[in-house]
Amino acid sequence: MPGASTASFDVAAVGRAGSPYLYEVTEAAMQAYAEATDDVSGGPVFAIVPAWDAIAPASEAVASGDVRRFVLHYEHDMLLHRPLEAGMRVVSRATPLAVLPRPNGTSLVIKTETRDEDGKLMNEQYVTEFFRGVQADEGVGEQAPDHRLEADGDPVAEVTYLVAKDQTVRYAAASGDDFAIHLDDEFARGVGLPGRVVHGLCTMALAGRAVLDAGAIEDPRTVKRIAVRFSAPLFPGETVTTRVWNVDGAFGFESVNPQGTAVLKDGRLELR
Repeated sequence: MPGASTASFDVAAVGRAGSPYLYEVTEAAMQAYAEATDDVSGGPVFAIVPAWDAIAPASEAVASGDVRRFVLHYEHDMLLHRPLEAGMRVVSRATPLAVLPRPNGTSLVIKTETRDEDGKLMNEQYVTEFFRGVQADEGVGEQAPDHRLEADGDPVAEVTYLVAKDQTVRYAAASGDDFAIHLDDEFARGVGLPGRVVHGLCTMALAGRAVLDAGAIEDPRTVKRIAVRFSAPLFPGETVTTRVWNVDGAFGFESVNPQGTAVLKDGRLELR
């Protein structure tokens, strides 16, 4: 791809922790995120909010600016050790773990850790970014933990939600992710999309709620892991249907758009 090169990934930055980011959890922030994802307060994917500002610097430490326009959020895996509560002050740090050449590009794996003021681990997150058509000169590190969906037979449940026209606006305000492809139709069309796309983590939150609804689980704080692979865009105004399976003591799931195309694959949700 024009402007990209094998020198665009600094593998020396792998393993180097980034700066700490302090975040104060408030009831208002938790409620705003719940409203942005049509969920109850305390949903598991809210864990991204305190860690959000730590991720980009870790990515930029490895992947230089000339390749950043080719990046996609490919996978996300949250390991939730303790639920976040209003009034907590937590600190998040992100560390690049791996640069992995692939047939069609390069994966960058980043791990975040969020801890409370006493240093107790609240959650860990594995963020996998994929740089389309850009080949790293060498590979370093290991891929994120596996969460492939291996399900047999029909799903035990299917749950469908309507994505609101203003979903991306509400989610951007609540999450801090104001990337223009989610908010500006003209910008989105300029990069080859039909229009604004729903944030991947918003889709992940909707799917997590669907799994809990399917399992008649009322307390989202019982979730100890939720992981997905982002496979296709979802658009405001569409429906999203989450198919749920019982897999090895956990829930496996995938989410599809109205055309039946999977927007999330390899979903896994585990309870405490």
